[in-house]
Amino acid sequence: MSIVDAPPQQEVHTLYHTHHAWLVSWLKRRLGCIHHANDLAHDTFVRLISKSLGTAHLDEPRAFLTTIAHGLMVDQFRRKAVEQAYLQALMHLPEAMAPSPEEQLALLQTLLQIDQLLHGLKPVVRSVFLLSKLQGLTYIEIAATLKISLRSVETHMAFALHHVLLSRSR
Repeated sequence: MSIVDAPPQQEVHTLYHTHHAWLVSWLKRRLGCIHHANDLAHDTFVRLISKSLGTAHLDEPRAFLTTIAHGLMVDQFRRKAVEQAYLQALMHLPEAMAPSPEEQLALLQTLLQIDQLLHGLKPVVRSVFLLSKLQGLTYIEIAATLKISLRSVETHMAFALHHVLLSRSR
């Protein structure tokens, strides 16, 4: 039975056994750590299975796997950067104001959710949103700062707010 004729579980099984070692090697070259490479390879196949992605149509399975793995790798780097920035900010707090370990975890999880939400926006939309919400700039000031029209600022802000509202309803 070819991979095209195989049931979905068999497709993933065949894909795993055919390409897992190669994917781990590819990730190890990029991450420099066999343990992280194994973790991300595992996460790649979990993502493949959880999305119920069929594999029968794959002409280039390694390209498909590296696309998934690369996205996971970028997500991991971004999460670590957010966590590192958060830990740096905590170091500057007086000990009496430092949150408890439980509060730290909850805050970090919230920051990661916000980061993921913002990452889902195009860079210019994200900039408009952050300039408005974090720096308190008016739409006219944002337009001047980003050298875009006032109408573009309004459109980008509407899109950003819609994106935020949609993510809250999920």
